[in-house]
Amino acid sequence: MSVKDKYQGVLTLGEKLGIADGKVSEENGVLKVKGEAKTQYEKNLLWDKIKEIGGDNPSDIKANITVADEDVYHRHVVKSGESLSKIAKHYYGDPMKYKQIFSANTDILKNPDVIHPDQVLVIPKI
Repeated sequence: MSVKDKYQGVLTLGEKLGIADGKVSEENGVLKVKGEAKTQYEKNLLWDKIKEIGGDNPSDIKANITVADEDVYHRHVVKSGESLSKIAKHYYGDPMKYKQIFSANTDILKNPDVIHPDQVLVIPKI
């Protein structure tokens, strides 16, 4: 199995996330991946996938992934049935951090209990 085949899950995730300026090459058994994620959250998803496949310190892949929007952790598109606490649990592991999401979005939210599908919320760095 080639190293590219081994890390196909990372490449597929990168395509799904729409990683910009993506470049992939293989040299001497090392996969070199370069690209730009939209947010830190997406960059973390890619690194988590790399570690899932290659372990905590893989020697057969070198990744240079930059972040386009360093001002926020992520931008989340609200889906039907979601609440700020569910969104906070997803990104932070703590539903009570909904307050930080609400505070970062007071330009479009007036009540933390009222969000609507297709709204784009800033998920702040905390």
